[in-house]
Amino acid sequence: MPGAVDLAAETFSALLVEECADRVVVLLNRPEVRNAIDQQMVDELHVVCTALEQTPRILVIAGTDGVFASGADIRQLRERRRDDALQGINSTIFIRIAKLPMPVIAALDGYCLGGGAELAYAADFRIGTPSVQIGNPETGLGILAAAGAGWRLKELVGEPVAKQILLAGRVLGAEEALAVNLISGIHDTADLMAAAHSLADRIGRQDPLAVRITKQVFHAPAEAHPLIDQLAQGILFESQAKFDRMQAFLDTKAARGTQPGGKKDS
Repeated sequence: MPGAVDLAAETFSALLVEECADRVVVLLNRPEVRNAIDQQMVDELHVVCTALEQTPRILVIAGTDGVFASGADIRQLRERRRDDALQGINSTIFIRIAKLPMPVIAALDGYCLGGGAELAYAADFRIGTPSVQIGNPETGLGILAAAGAGWRLKELVGEPVAKQILLAGRVLGAEEALAVNLISGIHDTADLMAAAHSLADRIGRQDPLAVRITKQVFHAPAEAHPLIDQLAQGILFESQAKFDRMQAFLDTKAARGTQPGGKKDS
């Protein structure tokens, strides 16, 4: 097991990292190459994941200088060979991000292409600005989108749209992405991070254990249901938060002079 990670004590060069009580904000920070994802960025994202696995918090990922991520760093990608592909350099970190205990919010602005799009697909929530351009042009470079798009995208937008993106290189604008539910909202650039924090605030008002377990149940394979739902509910039924939150709900209703079902007391 890795030792405890103190993000405040870590040195980052490809990321800007800010810690809050219930969340961590990560900004992809290679503006000179439009935040292209290189090995250094991947390594630093692994450090962040280790910290969030040890101390679960919401993760907000965004870019800098009006760009989320223009893709993988082509200079590094061009030199990679078969053995590099088999290591799954990008897919491994994106899978790890997707499996983080607490939800991940991707705040997208400008280019969100190739590996940048696959990073966004790994998030639980995606919101964007009017300038978002999201897609996977890998086949135009003689490769395929091998870090999650080949299977996540179909789940997110359905097979017809996924094939347009993966096979025909279609890049979606913000309105198109919203129409197919690839993003859940469009916000002015100046308001993007506030919208991401507002969503994080909403998640933060829920019971953290219930959120963590719900995320795990949601992503469980079909054959695991309904048993996994029942087992998970059994755990939550014994949690102190369940008793406290339900009692607070009943107390609030009583103070308002209503019955638990919402009817006024006679």
